[in-house]
Amino acid sequence: KEIISFGVGDPDLPTPEHIVKACCEAAKKPENHRYPSYEGMLEFREAVAERCKRDYGLSLDPEREIIALIGSKEGIHNFPFAFVNPGDYVLYPDPGYPVYKTSAIFACAKPYAMPLKKENNFLPDLDKIPSEVARKAKIMWINYPNNPTSAIATKDFYREVIDFAQDYNIIVASDEAYSKMTFDDYKAPSFLEVEGAYEVGIVFDSLSKTYNMTGWRIAYAFGNEKIVNGLKKVKTNVDSGVSQIIQEAAIVALTSSQDCIRETLKIYQTRRDLLYSGLRELGLKCEKPKATFYLWVEVPEGKGSIEFATELLDKAGVVCTPGVGFGEHGEGFVRFALTQNEEKIKKALKKMREVM
Repeated sequence: KEIISFGVGDPDLPTPEHIVKACCEAAKKPENHRYPSYEGMLEFREAVAERCKRDYGLSLDPEREIIALIGSKEGIHNFPFAFVNPGDYVLYPDPGYPVYKTSAIFACAKPYAMPLKKENNFLPDLDKIPSEVARKAKIMWINYPNNPTSAIATKDFYREVIDFAQDYNIIVASDEAYSKMTFDDYKAPSFLEVEGAYEVGIVFDSLSKTYNMTGWRIAYAFGNEKIVNGLKKVKTNVDSGVSQIIQEAAIVALTSSQDCIRETLKIYQTRRDLLYSGLRELGLKCEKPKATFYLWVEVPEGKGSIEFATELLDKAGVVCTPGVGFGEHGEGFVRFALTQNEEKIKKALKKMREVM
């Protein structure tokens, strides 16, 4: 039985050839066969600074306000260890990337869920966070464009977050791994673009989805110097940095023509339109996403997310991810990743049509 999987958010498209070529050339250099620096090559951090200036108008000091990561997941996991003490709260979105919650638990903090609900455009309602929790919170995680809901955030929302963080002396950690995966001329703002964000914030971004480099494990964080330095102190005791071979390839990715991103987005947008239209024809409710490569789909009335996902797998051979896997507030939804070609999408929709 053929299985068509929309489950894992891992691009099926290859890394652009010019980036692969740069990696091969970098691997020949003896100086890249030794331990890298903890914070990342200065040239890599300068390339990140150039990108942030070009895309967001930010002026960052590459020596003090940027750090290389072995993928965003590593940085996200290590971050709470720099700032929380046992019993402190970490505020995290639910549904959301599971590492926000698990890293807080590893750091002996108390994770506190901020529900993302359809009626609030999958933005957390900050007014519903109890003041006794907010006073003991050290970190708030936000993630836009959002995984798994594909929701987007406005600068007005970010201003609300900044005001909340300033009132309660909370660090805002903004996960922007999908910042370049946008459609229909939409451009996702960075949290740090908003006035006051630098004083309270740090941004985590990655090359994984933007350049189809999930297996390369290369990302970065940028923002407030003291916050970045806290993460750096943890990392110097945990890992030995990102391979310089990978960093040199990443420099080429960040500084050369960005046409490869535009070509990738054309492919994902075509897939999005095809899958969105097909799911709607099947009577399933979802919004057409302006960003990420996910569709967040409501399950039929009367079914749970695991039940519906299991039915699709058993009867149609189609895999999607139950929303409850991203947290209890993900119940009632499933996530489809746009990681199958058009032919497979059409075939999956046909199989679903036959059983629904």
